[in-house]
Amino acid sequence: MNDADRFTGLSMWGETPAIGGARTSCGIAFMAKASVPGGAKTRLVPPLTYEQAAELNTAFLQDVAASLLLAGRETERHAAIVGYAAYGPPGSSDFFRRILPESIGLIEAWLPNFGDCLFHTIREILARGHDSAVVLNSDSPTLPTAFLVETAEVLARPGDRAVLGPSTDGGYYLLGLKAAHRRMFDDITWSTERVAEQTLQRAREIGLDLHILPVWYDIDDIEGLHRVAGEFRHYDPNTSPRSLHTPHHAAHTAKLIHALARELLDRPAARVLAIDAMRA
Repeated sequence: MNDADRFTGLSMWGETPAIGGARTSCGIAFMAKASVPGGAKTRLVPPLTYEQAAELNTAFLQDVAASLLLAGRETERHAAIVGYAAYGPPGSSDFFRRILPESIGLIEAWLPNFGDCLFHTIREILARGHDSAVVLNSDSPTLPTAFLVETAEVLARPGDRAVLGPSTDGGYYLLGLKAAHRRMFDDITWSTERVAEQTLQRAREIGLDLHILPVWYDIDDIEGLHRVAGEFRHYDPNTSPRSLHTPHHAAHTAKLIHALARELLDRPAARVLAIDAMRA
């Protein structure tokens, strides 16, 4: 671990007071894969090329990081947020340092089993001195920032507890814990529609108080790409009121989808995406 990545009680939002000062620290890490063509967002190929899918992956990472920083500025004083990228593969730290803000810490998390990656990340966040730890996907760049703020505030309450953000596909986009409960990641059939249900069962088994966030969606196929293009159509950053409770305006993703729409306009499989994006 690099010393620069270690939580030291200081962040871009100032010094974190002692617990008696009524503020605790929540570390939130999004699961991040380096943008290598052929190794990121491959379910979007076609209609995208492998290079375009990798570019979209980078845009997602940058927009999720921006939402985390916004949450850190907006959160209540008793629930400070510090952001991390839990990344892989090993040796790709230079890529993340190049595309992400300096204030986003790095945690290498590259293990054969996805549950082990999540558990490792939770343990590492807690080891860096945070009072709670959250793992977040990087496939939901428009996730309302208010959900991150709500997560930190719930985890700042006394007593052991957890926060779960279920996805429309039956998985989850977020899991927050105050202690490294290994059981929360055991016997989960990852990448299936049963992940959220099984995680709820694990919380019941260990008697964990569980707060459930609103359902949100992942962008891991062309249907998800159509949906996010539709969200951009209804948002004008120059005139739309800013609210943490509305979908986060993922500026990098929006810009790239506009560009991709122009490139793909002649491809039938991408025509709906192109029309949605050009209307935005």
